[in-house]
Amino acid sequence: MMDLFEHHREEQLEQEAPLAARMRPRSFAEFVGQEHLVGEGRVLRKSIEADQLPSIIFWGPPGSGKTTLAYIIANITKSHFSPISAVSAGVADLRRIVEEAKERRGMYQQRTILFIDEIHRFNKAQQDAVLPFVENGTVTLIGATTENPSFEVISPLLSRCRVFTLNPLTEEQVRLLVQRALEDEERGLGKLKVELDAKALEHLVIMSNGDVRVALNALEMATLATQPDKKGKRRLSLSTIEDALQHRALLYDKAGEEHYNLISALHKSLRGSDPDAALYWLARMLEAGEDPLYVARRLVRFASEDVGMADPQALTVAVAAQQAVHFVGMPAKAIRYTWPTPGCSRMCSRPATSQCPCTCETR
Repeated sequence: MMDLFEHHREEQLEQEAPLAARMRPRSFAEFVGQEHLVGEGRVLRKSIEADQLPSIIFWGPPGSGKTTLAYIIANITKSHFSPISAVSAGVADLRRIVEEAKERRGMYQQRTILFIDEIHRFNKAQQDAVLPFVENGTVTLIGATTENPSFEVISPLLSRCRVFTLNPLTEEQVRLLVQRALEDEERGLGKLKVELDAKALEHLVIMSNGDVRVALNALEMATLATQPDKKGKRRLSLSTIEDALQHRALLYDKAGEEHYNLISALHKSLRGSDPDAALYWLARMLEAGEDPLYVARRLVRFASEDVGMADPQALTVAVAAQQAVHFVGMPAKAIRYTWPTPGCSRMCSRPATSQCPCTCETR
């Protein structure tokens, strides 16, 4: 039970939480997306509404609704809801929750749902600690992870849970949630009278890359940084949204699921003789921070096996590229400055001065 001061502190935290946290759906009526899991008539939704939920793991990209679904379950079910984050919790927290669950079951015949956010951050020993209590039904486990559970969750625990895969939100769904945040006066930005240009909205939706949390928090940042006009309206232009977003956040991991997805896409594009797609996936991996030597080695393998004698020069070019990357590394990014002297377009990394120092032919 919370005392008066704790209750006030919780209310204050809710009011000061980021827009994405304040706009978190509280029921299935507000939830957007994942119709294949919680649409009308789906087994998972029926289990939740009947309060007969088995142990489950939600696996999906950031901002797709994993934590939101867990809290919707908390609002619907009659079971006690005990949420923890694997980032900060340990075995002692798990044991405390299990002991409380045993007492609750014995005294009040009430079940306990243990929600572990970012469950992939628990090591093997920590996952082992909760295994027997999931097995005997002391707690019902709900795990949420952005990593492939087959790699990050131990096999005994995985066999006792059902894994449900969440998809990234579509652009239409992100747009709907952004519009809802603009109109909501209780939890959203409705009282601030925000007007978002059509181009700015489209840019916000596209650059969020299916992560509604990115879209809403960027929208809030742009709104708070914009001063209202004489009529009290805050008009957000495309440049304001671009400044708040900066650049698209690339979902990638160097040794996980997304790593293999992208290298597979690169190979399939090459096999399909689609140079534009191959260049996209190559640039996507390098921009996200992949080791260039890894990509070069994969291209050497492709040139030697898939291309082979169809183009004998392909292997020579690929090996030469691998050697160049190994010996020199990736080229430094040149910065183009607009020099004061008209007619100069040299690529130069020196800061612009009052007089152009170039003596190149492009002057």
